[in-house]
Amino acid sequence: MNDFENKSAAGVPATATKIASALLQINAIKLSPANLFTWASGWRSPIYCDNRRILSHPAVRDGVRDAFAELIRAKYPSVELIAGVATGAIAHGVLVAQALNLPFVYVRSAPKGHGLENLIEGEYAAGQRVVVIEDLISTGGSSLKAVEALRDAGLDVLGMAAIFTYGFDTAAQNFAAAGVTLDTLSDYPTLVALAEQQGRIAATDVETLKKWRTDPASFN
Repeated sequence: MNDFENKSAAGVPATATKIASALLQINAIKLSPANLFTWASGWRSPIYCDNRRILSHPAVRDGVRDAFAELIRAKYPSVELIAGVATGAIAHGVLVAQALNLPFVYVRSAPKGHGLENLIEGEYAAGQRVVVIEDLISTGGSSLKAVEALRDAGLDVLGMAAIFTYGFDTAAQNFAAAGVTLDTLSDYPTLVALAEQQGRIAATDVETLKKWRTDPASFN
C-alpha cells in the first residue's frame, strides 16, 4: 500500500498530511488570522504560501518530488513529457522529470521578448502526452493559461499536479470548464486541521480561516 492509498483515520490521504506538515515546518505556509497578509492581487488573506522555500530543504524537496512521481506513475502511466509552469514550478518539474526519466519543458507566462520569442521552452513534439507540474493553485488562471499554451502547441495534456491548493470554488469551476484534471499533494482543509492539531492556531481561528476561503475577494 503506497502513501496515496494509505488513509488517515479522518479519511485524509497520508501524503496530504505529510506535505502539509512539511510546509508548516519550513514556514513555506504561514497562517496569521489576526494580522492579515496582502497578496499581489490586493486580496487580504490570513494565509501566505511560498513554496519556493521547499527548494532550500533537501528532505522536503525530495518528499515533494517523490510524491509527484508516485502520483504520476499511478494515474498517468502513458505520460511522455513533464511540463513546469514558470517560474515557481520549473525546479519541481525538473526534479519530477528526472525521477521519471522523462524529457522536460517549461511554459512562460508570456512569450520571450527576443530571439525565437518562445512561450514553451525545451524540445517537444506535437501529440506528446504531457503532465503539467504547478506549485500553487489559487484561482487557476495562470495555470490554465499554461495548459492552453501546451494545447495550442499540439500537446495532449493529461492533467495537472500541484503541491498545494486553497480549494477555491472558482478554481474548481475554471478547471472543470477547461476540461483539465487537477491533483494536488495537499490542500487548505488538511492544512488548517493540522495547524489546529499542532497548536499553531487557536480553535477560534478555524472559523475565520474557513470564512476567508469561501469569499477571499471581500475578506478583510
